[in-house]
Amino acid sequence: MFDLSGKVAIVTGASRGIGRSVAATLASCGAHVVAAARGEHAADAVAQIRDAGHGAEVAALEVTDESSIDALIGSVLERHKRIDILVNNAGIARDQLMLRMKRDDWDHVIATNLTAAFALTQAAIRPMIKQRTGRIISISSVVGQAGNAGQANYAASKAGLIGFSKALARELASRNITVNVVAPGLIETDMTKAITEKAHGDWTAQIPLGRLGTTADVAAAVCFLASDEASYITGQVLAVNGGMYM
Repeated sequence: MFDLSGKVAIVTGASRGIGRSVAATLASCGAHVVAAARGEHAADAVAQIRDAGHGAEVAALEVTDESSIDALIGSVLERHKRIDILVNNAGIARDQLMLRMKRDDWDHVIATNLTAAFALTQAAIRPMIKQRTGRIISISSVVGQAGNAGQANYAASKAGLIGFSKALARELASRNITVNVVAPGLIETDMTKAITEKAHGDWTAQIPLGRLGTTADVAAAVCFLASDEASYITGQVLAVNGGMYM
């Protein structure tokens, strides 16, 4: 595995699913992980990481609240004096056909999935620039690359992360800070486990590798991009989708 010893990583949306797996994987590679989520929902994830003998702590975070973001970054810097890795994973979906989509559904998805990544990244890169090193990794989606009916808001937010990351990669390259995106396809989560057997089969039929991905598949990609081995990779989208979009 990749060696992240001595690195401090912030993972948003770390209470479940992809975020939880990313937090655990980064910790297993040696990083000290700050698992950020609304309220104390990341406590169970952190307890499991600690039980495995790795370093982690819980941080309450409301990603759409600027004061909450400032408090998180400030507290991490106060305790650890540095931020090496930021994983923008927090996200929501409010699916609806365009003709029926409410403005609030659009605004809330964009605020949570895209604007929050802007605010968190802007705060985190200040210490990274002083350190002259850092890794920014945002979790997009195959929907942000290919689109999907009924998800105009979600697709826009996830596509926005890609453009945002490419622009930022150009800005920060001279400071030895890389900015990349991981774009998962259909991943086995609590939500996908609840779908019918027929729907699961229909989804799987769209994937050349013949299976849904796992959160571990996504976490491994994040861990690679966070590592020294990926030091010459920036402004890229790493698709973890089994070939469903090429």
